[in-house]
Amino acid sequence: MTAVPVTATYIGTATVLLRIGELTVLTDPAFDQAPADYPAARPLHRTTGPALAADALPPIDLVLLSHDQHADNLDRAGREVLGRAGLVLTTPEAAARLGGAGLGSRVEGLASWESRTVTAGATTVTVTATPARHGPEGTEQATGPVTGFVVTTGNRTLYVSGDTVRHDALAEIGARFALDTAFLHFGDAHFPSTGDLAFSLSAAEGAAVARTLGARRVIPLHFDSWTHLAEDPARITAAFAADPDLADRLRWLAPGREETLD
Repeated sequence: MTAVPVTATYIGTATVLLRIGELTVLTDPAFDQAPADYPAARPLHRTTGPALAADALPPIDLVLLSHDQHADNLDRAGREVLGRAGLVLTTPEAAARLGGAGLGSRVEGLASWESRTVTAGATTVTVTATPARHGPEGTEQATGPVTGFVVTTGNRTLYVSGDTVRHDALAEIGARFALDTAFLHFGDAHFPSTGDLAFSLSAAEGAAVARTLGARRVIPLHFDSWTHLAEDPARITAAFAADPDLADRLRWLAPGREETLD
């Protein structure tokens, strides 16, 4: 089977531009320039802007939106990007909000393990929503629902975790799919108002999730550019280097540069 070519451009935080054959995919669009503040129950502050401006994007066929509640995954400029995209896949709750805000039928909500087929030119992919939990058990009402995604086409299978902590449901993703690339949301997100509670993967938890998933390549996302993302990238590298089974799986993407995923 001929391999479908895939390239990735890391734009910042959880935002990646993917070209999968003839399909152009964008994850969690956050394009506001820095510095920027977002008042909320847990305020967010952006310190570094995106490596690629929203007006420099090519036409987007598909947006994979893990959730719409937090500005580090969907901000003001990102919402404008959604309005130009062919299709947005997200949680059912986000789809209801965004559909009512003007996206209409171009946004669809997927429950966990629900799939949708998307075609652009000669490329067809199947997108499957996967479980995610944006914080410790019991915080779901405060954080709101989140989803991850598995994208399959031909012999390529990509996983985008969405904002999540380590939890038992993630093991089923590795059991159901033979993953070649996993985009994991790190950052060890903490807030002054919630003390020691973490709302995204730490380096150690990310390494443990990588072992569970069995992906042959792991690309870190969601580890920089905001004051609540406390994980030093060097700790992520060290956590993977400490495990002989993971040492050669980690790959960092240079911001703003299109790179081929083999």
